[in-house]
Amino acid sequence: SCKITERIKEFFILYILLIIGVYGVFISQDLFFFFFFYELAVVPMYLLIAVWGHSSEFETFNRTKEYGALKLMLVLVASSILIWIGILSTFVVANQNSFLFKDLINANIGNDFQIFIFPFFLIGFGVLAGLWPFHTWSPDGHVAAPTSVSMVHAGILMKLGAYGILRSIEFLPAGAQEWMWLLLILGTINVVYGALSAMAQKDLKYVIGYSSVSHMGYVLMGLATLNVIGVAGSVLQMFSHGIMTALFFALVGVIYERTHSRDIETLDGLIKPMGIAGTLFVIAGLTSLGLPGLSGFVAELFIFIGVFQTNPLMAILGVIGAAITAVYILRLIARIFFGTVSEKWANLPDISRFELIPSVILAFFIVFMGVLPIYFIDAVNESVKELINAYLSNFVAG
Repeated sequence: SCKITERIKEFFILYILLIIGVYGVFISQDLFFFFFFYELAVVPMYLLIAVWGHSSEFETFNRTKEYGALKLMLVLVASSILIWIGILSTFVVANQNSFLFKDLINANIGNDFQIFIFPFFLIGFGVLAGLWPFHTWSPDGHVAAPTSVSMVHAGILMKLGAYGILRSIEFLPAGAQEWMWLLLILGTINVVYGALSAMAQKDLKYVIGYSSVSHMGYVLMGLATLNVIGVAGSVLQMFSHGIMTALFFALVGVIYERTHSRDIETLDGLIKPMGIAGTLFVIAGLTSLGLPGLSGFVAELFIFIGVFQTNPLMAILGVIGAAITAVYILRLIARIFFGTVSEKWANLPDISRFELIPSVILAFFIVFMGVLPIYFIDAVNESVKELINAYLSNFVAG
């Protein structure tokens, strides 16, 4: 954000509105205000990208910031219409004269209606989570967005979609039970397709953008299990992916600020002039591929165990996706950091102290969660057990 030099006041007003929306979503106990804050978090993204974003010219592949912003806005507005239809229909059928989650949970909503309406919530919220095949707005939005907006976009905003699905399970348990097979399949496609797409990219920011699509697939797979260990892994993955991707985009911004390039083919040997930034990038990369001792390992382990209990084939495909991730991440790190340093990159300045502080904080939590995951597991387990027990009791009662 400190790199913003034009219309600074307007930028920070929109940025604060985005953050307020995010906080509002996570503290809302009312479905109407949940949706209100959800929209408050999404709408500023259009202006933040369209006004302060960056257009990309990459060989024969060009994307303007206006294209990225408009695509993001149109897709997310369409998904919001689905959510709004679901909310109003549920309110009418529940007949509680209340949008409170606790009232909707206790309402006598018929199973047939739940099965009919749940896809509106599933697809509507799934779009923001990068659900395949509605995911393409996300990488284009990442590439066009300023660094600080990309960090929030991937680190927090995409999690709102997964959280929306999680909250929908509470008051539509029969619908969730009926449709989670679809979420499991689409989430698995997310993992494998996102990893293969990331492998094919030459723009560094697109690699991270498609990597986010892949990692959000793990989140969706965990939710689809509807068992404690899978859903707990999904929540842990939300946190792990959030801090990892924020660190990735921060470091991509640092690299671009100094080289004015995101072309993987031209970046090489950067570990020599940018040793600290390179080390932090390696930490984020090893987290992405699920190295034990870092946050990504424990989250993905929980998800794989949960999915294996539900559908062993999908668990195996998820592991294949993780293997593909290891290939493109290690290849990326080797190419841009450990190749022979070009003369034009030899004297680049390393990460500044101002940029280093938030990056080190993110890296610290990556390592802390990987080394001492029990603190995070304990924090998540009780809430997830309550959710699953409530889901089971409501489903049986229904």
